[in-house]
Amino acid sequence: MKKQLLLATRNQHKKRELQELLADMEVEILTLEDVDAIPEVEEDGDTFEANAVKKACATALATGILSLADDSGLEVDALQGKPGVYSARFAGEHASDEENNNKLLKLMESVPDEKRSARFVSVIAICDAHGVVKTVRGECSGTIARVPAGSGGFGYDPLFIPNGYKQTYAQLSAAEKNRISHRGAALSKALPVLKEYWAARRS
Repeated sequence: MKKQLLLATRNQHKKRELQELLADMEVEILTLEDVDAIPEVEEDGDTFEANAVKKACATALATGILSLADDSGLEVDALQGKPGVYSARFAGEHASDEENNNKLLKLMESVPDEKRSARFVSVIAICDAHGVVKTVRGECSGTIARVPAGSGGFGYDPLFIPNGYKQTYAQLSAAEKNRISHRGAALSKALPVLKEYWAARRS
């Protein structure tokens, strides 16, 4: 039977990034668009882990397919870790990336360069059809720019300069971003979990 992995996301940017990162695996990558409609999962947890687990388990139990969910966001030290789990709705429930970025820049206006440290965090949860779930976490540290730069990526990418770089996430090629990104780091930890799951099913 062909190995299948269901990505519990409707976010096209995230779907593409995950598909690129999983491209070397001999597995059929599905998304929520490929399965019968399942109830929308409300991301009401107060940690990335709680949201990722909730999404992965709800999806796996509804479909019977091994499911992978990612919850990720930006933590800014000068803002005591905000926007955190509220990254996607920092400027309001249906805020655009531009509105979220503008709010962040406004709050950071008076913060000096040496105190603009931040990190992107990604937590991936993998849940099977029986509700058995494992989580892994990836991070990428950097600083918040004073003006947006670059047209690649999404979310806060135009404002985030990873440590060791002069460019923002949004100025890097997809391959370079995937190599250093928080989601790439989390997925590299998730791969052994997936391989272990499929190996157990073969034995």
